[in-house]
Amino acid sequence: MKLHKSKAVNFQKDKIMKTLVVKSTIFLSFLFALMSCVNDDTLEHLKVTTVKTLYAPDNNKAVKLESSASANILFEWEQAKAEDGGLVMYEVAFDVEGGDFSKPIYKLTSDNNGTYNYATVTHKTLNKIGALAGLNSSETGNIIWTVFSSKGVNEVKAEEVRTMTITRLAGFAEVPTDVYVTGEGSEGGADLSKAIKFKAVANGEFEIYTKLTAGKKYHFADGTNAAAKTYFADGEVLKENGESTVAKTGVYRINLDFTTGAVVYTEISKMEIFFAPTNSYLFELPYVGQGVWKAASQPITFKQEGWGRDERYKFRMTVKEGTEFEWFGSVNGDNSRPNNSTPESFWYMVPVSGDQWNNCFKFAGEIDNSLSDVSVVFQADNSYTHIIKKVGDQ
Repeated sequence: MKLHKSKAVNFQKDKIMKTLVVKSTIFLSFLFALMSCVNDDTLEHLKVTTVKTLYAPDNNKAVKLESSASANILFEWEQAKAEDGGLVMYEVAFDVEGGDFSKPIYKLTSDNNGTYNYATVTHKTLNKIGALAGLNSSETGNIIWTVFSSKGVNEVKAEEVRTMTITRLAGFAEVPTDVYVTGEGSEGGADLSKAIKFKAVANGEFEIYTKLTAGKKYHFADGTNAAAKTYFADGEVLKENGESTVAKTGVYRINLDFTTGAVVYTEISKMEIFFAPTNSYLFELPYVGQGVWKAASQPITFKQEGWGRDERYKFRMTVKEGTEFEWFGSVNGDNSRPNNSTPESFWYMVPVSGDQWNNCFKFAGEIDNSLSDVSVVFQADNSYTHIIKKVGDQ
């Protein structure tokens, strides 16, 4: 029997397709089997041995943490081995006393990106770990630690676990980005939206010049909303969740150090402008609030010298009930008279010595024989500075 030509062609196509399907199925089965072998072989090569011995620190080591950035402890252990003979990666894990490391409270890689069998751990990191373990500032308690070894996957916990006793810093593991003073005893009153902001002077360190009212409560906050964390001064120690008062109404410089938990109050009793040519003080600047001292419509006259008119000046602040002085002047040892193109940084104020001539500013020429407003501005969001503005003639 003869097949029609078109039917013969279709029969041949079906036969070819069936052959391709069978061959493809065989090929894919072989490929999957090969990949499975490769994966098994790869995973075998990713195996590492467990760390058998921890070397340092000793078990039950007691450490009183220090705030110095260079203070650290070396954690060291026996090397593990990789089945492929390559590098082993390490992580030091910490947990609460009695924990099983199924969910460590903190993990960190060893030195040299995890390849060394030791880790240099700073006291500040241990202070943070102590906080995660539930220890309060200055509190002493236990944490446990061990080491995990791996090739990046399938980590293996060390056979040994050690205990460490730490005394946390008086400071805080997490320091705020911003700090404000608020409450009835503060300039802004109890309205948190009117809280006065501290100036950040270093990591975890803040400073403010502000007026406090005797007998009225105030506190510090890390924000201006209801969810803000609050702090207070208990003597010279910074603590959480409380209120402070001062015995004397006055202008104070308050320094907070969240890394050590320290609080320092310095009473500011006077701000004066010092005129170098006469080695005397032109006038006092009364405190007007918000970190500003201002003297209005004050006469200023330069001193005539054989070479011209001398106009050098700087500022003296009287502190600690009039028993000590602090000087503020220019970052430059000497200056030229400012003009319309002088940058704002010319008027920035920095601590200087009480030397009569060094680090003095110079008045602009128009200030000679004038009545001028003089303001010193020590606020959070700018460098400490001052403003001289002519308001009339003498």
